[in-house]
Amino acid sequence: MRFQIGQKVAVLDDILKGEVVSVNGSVVAIRDAQGMLFSFEANELVVIEARQSELSKFSDINDPLLKQKMIDVKKKKSAFITEKKEVILEVDLHINQLTKSTRGMDNFDMLTLQLNTARIKVEYAIQKRISKLVFIHGVGAGVLKTELNYLLNKYPVKYYDASYKKYGSGATEVYIYQNPN
Repeated sequence: MRFQIGQKVAVLDDILKGEVVSVNGSVVAIRDAQGMLFSFEANELVVIEARQSELSKFSDINDPLLKQKMIDVKKKKSAFITEKKEVILEVDLHINQLTKSTRGMDNFDMLTLQLNTARIKVEYAIQKRISKLVFIHGVGAGVLKTELNYLLNKYPVKYYDASYKKYGSGATEVYIYQNPN
């Protein structure tokens, strides 16, 4: 593609946009919005038409509107739910909720991560005086549920299967005694 001086372009593998200031063979020099000059091969650039630049305004990671939308999404997701003025901490112990990738982890490592997460959440709930937790562990072979029950026996709690209607058969509800003395 032939670029002309004055065209608006974007870099394919970067978030950089600018205006073509010179073309020397296959090397194209562009100036970004801050006035910085960059040189790229012609095959690394694409022309931005007027309607495309309007569509791609969200491609800038520094766009304030995009940042606000990301904050709004984060605010909506909470581990705490309230039922009848009672705070319940929901903890999903599925491995894909706890780590981005299980590459390099064997079953023991995954189970250890899940149990450490459960231990931390139980201790947090005891410290913050949260009376109920729900651990969502799934059905599977029952190894995580068995190990979770063994872990919960070490704390001043009682536990039982959570609401089948709400969670199915793969969750355990934990009631924490607030005055264990």
